[in-house]
Amino acid sequence: MKTVKISLNSIDKVKNFVNDITKFDSDFDLVSGRYVIDAKSIMGIFSLDLSKPIDLSIHNETQVDEIMKVVAPYLVQ
Repeated sequence: MKTVKISLNSIDKVKNFVNDITKFDSDFDLVSGRYVIDAKSIMGIFSLDLSKPIDLSIHNETQVDEIMKVVAPYLVQ
């Protein structure tokens, strides 16, 4: 499992993020404080505080490099 910080501070970013990660047959969780939601759930994402960076947990060991390229636009530097 790999965890990175991402920012989803607009509706378009959320929509594009979900479209990008649903291409992978893996589990993704978003962690904000004590809340953990499925990162493929648009409704779940909008239940989080999107004004701050969120932790993305990637539950995939074989495609990590490919997934990181896809999520690169959302990473917090």
